[in-house]
Amino acid sequence: MSSRLIYLLGGIAQITPNLFLSRGNVASNRSLLLSKGITCVVNATIELPNFNWPHMEYVKVPLADMPHSPISLYFDSVADKIHSVGRKRGAVLVHCAAGVSRSASLCLAYLMKYHRVSLAEAHAWVKARRPVIRPNGGFWRQLIEYERKLFGRNSVKMVQTPYGVIPDVYERDRRSLAPYWGL
Repeated sequence: MSSRLIYLLGGIAQITPNLFLSRGNVASNRSLLLSKGITCVVNATIELPNFNWPHMEYVKVPLADMPHSPISLYFDSVADKIHSVGRKRGAVLVHCAAGVSRSASLCLAYLMKYHRVSLAEAHAWVKARRPVIRPNGGFWRQLIEYERKLFGRNSVKMVQTPYGVIPDVYERDRRSLAPYWGL
């Protein structure tokens, strides 16, 4: 793995004033959480425990990073929690193991629901702040269905490529992803 990718995976990304996205090890750094004003942690893993810091709320989304995992079951409840915490002037850290697929998918759903942006716009927004995001194909399919439920239309579709079926947002910027993902 390149040192640039290791750096990108390791940090915490501020998505909105009240939403942060990272890999799991960031949740163990209490001083960092406090410095960012984080009052709630959404742990979107089955493999990592909650750290249960005092005065910190925890939400567990027990999912594997597998295309068949039903992440859409959590889109509304996690989005509602992020919105609720923000209204109380708190902030939420959403993490999974690497901060690439599960946590990114939950952030995309929140942006669609509460910021009323399309899935393509939400993806561009989050990717600009955390360039390594890459939800798995099953999560993309669920996000596409969620976008249709919210807006009655889709801004992203799955397309066949020489690399398999991928969301067209990846095909659009395939060259920029090549160094990281071997495309």
